[in-house]
Amino acid sequence: MDWECCWSKEQIEPENCPYIGEGEEDLLVSQRRRIVEKCVECPRFKNDLARMKGSGYPLSDVLPYILTEFQEQKTQMGAMLSFLNSKTREIKFLREVGLVLQTSLDLDEVLSIAMTAITAGKGFGMNRAFLLMTDKDRRHIRGYLGVGPRDYEEAWRTWEDIGRSNFTLRQLARDFQKTKLSSEKVKFHDILNQLTVPMTDQGHIFNRALTGKKPILVENALNNPDLDRGLARILGVDTFLVMPLISRNRRIGVIIADNCITHKPITLQDMQSLETFAFPVAFALERASLYERLQEEVAKQKAANVKLREQQELIVKMEKMALVGKITSSIAHSIRNPLMVIGGFARTLLKATPDQDDKRGYLESIVRETRQLEDVLSEVLDYSESLFPVTDFWDLNELVGKAMTELEGALEQAGVRCRMELAPELPMVRIDYKQISYCLKTITTTALAAMERGGELRIESVLDGDGVLLRISDDGKPLTQTAQEALTAPFFQTQELGEGVGLSLCKSILERQGNSLSIISRPGGGNTYSIRLLTRKENI
Repeated sequence: MDWECCWSKEQIEPENCPYIGEGEEDLLVSQRRRIVEKCVECPRFKNDLARMKGSGYPLSDVLPYILTEFQEQKTQMGAMLSFLNSKTREIKFLREVGLVLQTSLDLDEVLSIAMTAITAGKGFGMNRAFLLMTDKDRRHIRGYLGVGPRDYEEAWRTWEDIGRSNFTLRQLARDFQKTKLSSEKVKFHDILNQLTVPMTDQGHIFNRALTGKKPILVENALNNPDLDRGLARILGVDTFLVMPLISRNRRIGVIIADNCITHKPITLQDMQSLETFAFPVAFALERASLYERLQEEVAKQKAANVKLREQQELIVKMEKMALVGKITSSIAHSIRNPLMVIGGFARTLLKATPDQDDKRGYLESIVRETRQLEDVLSEVLDYSESLFPVTDFWDLNELVGKAMTELEGALEQAGVRCRMELAPELPMVRIDYKQISYCLKTITTTALAAMERGGELRIESVLDGDGVLLRISDDGKPLTQTAQEALTAPFFQTQELGEGVGLSLCKSILERQGNSLSIISRPGGGNTYSIRLLTRKENI
């Protein structure tokens, strides 16, 4: 019997089978492979089978069953092969992503690789993904990062760029972290702000996914009675997947993924693959977050150590100053009584001495020098008293007002006009009222001494972070750096201002109470003395 199909021939010519294409020439000489791959689908072969049945061929009744079974097996084998290829690609992809997730301690790198893997075509190929993480107190789930296009045009541009780049998934993640992560953090800010959910709301789908430790596929969201319709309106999609992120029973957060552009159905295989992927992501996010918090704690500890060292140095300095204070106080008290007696007798003798008496000049010198020694002793005793401040909360503006009232005579004598610019509603400052008043009056007196007769003295109070800044500015001759350093040294002596313990004592008083004093001289003329006072007890 002459057959239409070439199945009975061991070797054929190309014109004998129109279904053998370019690159399949080996089928011309391989009868077995040609029958399996081409003949079973060939219409001519089916015609030959029909002719066999009509001619009474012995196997004509059996061959159609064998052929049908073979085709079904072939279809199943093809589906299985496709499934195996898909799983092979998925395992390769998960291995590549897992290597990064297992080794990275950088939260941004973990976020980049995770979100890129979910949304990239070489990964899970979802159009859009939102990451929500639990806060530090584990009271809320908050929107943290959204990745994906906002509309079709953006999606098209992104997919075109990715197609041209031919990057691997890891390269895509690195490029995303370098060029897009910052902008993506703010792109979905409006949506992320609306995705905050209390963890006590056990009926919410986010908490249900975390409690059940299983992904939830939401379909027909706008009409789903088990779902808050507001969530669907916020996301703008009717179908989305909620994937819990759990690491060692710790609730890290959830990932929301959808296909808002392509509207491609989310399959069971997608859910299973994402569920497998979620475990290393949750672990990596937890580890990176803990590492980030550890770094913050280390930075705080270093800052605390620096502050502790400064406090230790301050304590040593204060101990030395306290010793100096005790010695000077003892000496001052020993000198004070004899000096008062000398000064008293000298003033009495001066009153009783006529103006034309030759001895009056000597007596005037004794009275003048005695008064100067009394002023020095007064400063020394003030220094000793400053070692034991009594602090409380006071209104700084009120203190400034009273101090300047007491100095009205000195200002008038110097011909200086005082202009006060005090900020209203300042917080109370924690100070020793008497000592800070002394500092203000001493600084004002120092400023007057640096000014030529006349001019303006400006006093300002402003809020400065967690403290209050008091500035006293004169328009006198700018102080040199040497003069500024000498002013804050005990018993300074400068050409401009003489000698004493005035500003040195002020600086010690302020530092002892946790405050500070600085002096800035303006090149154009004038000096500004700045006192920064604390408003909180714990800062002292």
